Amino acid sequence: MSPTISLVTDRPTFESAWRDAFASSGVSLRVIHPNALSAEIGPGLVLLLDAASSTYDEDELLTAVGLTRALGVLCAVELPEGGAFSGVEDLFEDLCPGLVVRSLADVPRVAATLARRADRSRAARFEYLTVSPRPNELLALLGDGSAALLSRPINEDDDNSEVAGITLEGDAQTATLRLGSGKQLMIRAAAVASASAGSAPTGSNGLDGASTVDGARLGARLRELRLQAGLTQAELARRTGIHRPNIARVEAGRHTPSLETLARLASAIGVPTTLVLTQK
Repeated sequence: MSPTISLVTDRPTFESAWRDAFASSGVSLRVIHPNALSAEIGPGLVLLLDAASSTYDEDELLTAVGLTRALGVLCAVELPEGGAFSGVEDLFEDLCPGLVVRSLADVPRVAATLARRADRSRAARFEYLTVSPRPNELLALLGDGSAALLSRPINEDDDNSEVAGITLEGDAQTATLRLGSGKQLMIRAAAVASASAGSAPTGSNGLDGASTVDGARLGARLRELRLQAGLTQAELARRTGIHRPNIARVEAGRHTPSLETLARLASAIGVPTTLVLTQK
């Protein structure tokens, strides 16, 4: 079943423009009038708000976006040209990190991001699985942008011998570890996601040692690598297009960025993403 994204707008041209942007992504679109948002909003929705709708002034738009975030709903917002909401742009970036559209150039990126995040099965897929630079750990990156460190042994069959190879199966929902001892172990991405959320079911490949990446530690590591590269926050902001106050919040541990944002920051610093996710 294809994911659905709800466009919150009262302008037919808005729907047409975004329908073109999502044409090749397999996403279904539906329209919600801004006045009906509070009645329609609920778990599982993915919203794209049209700030140029006649309903919205600054207060009404802040209320709408704030409501979506308070309810844990994924939300993007397209701001009109001309700076009508320039005084609160940074706040929208905090509420909808990486999902604020300021110009036509932002549309393809935000459309692709929403299409990916609207896929509810994404947390059950591996994007990347590798041996951590730290001892006795694996590092898993999942399709929803989360990351987890898996302590070894991962289950009773893991003899803790060297990992000779890792293969992601065709659907990326499982991974096979080949150990130096000749043993093969299977890891399910869904089990990693459950363990990271603290709700691992019994018999979930022994991943009770999985832990999410700590935001404060990640921020400190990012700052350390930025300083080693001789970059200021302002220069990093210029290279990535991410506002400097948002970078400061990440480095202070007050906000844990998505994997996509983290990859942009790491690339701008000149290091692999995995180096930011792990410590020396």
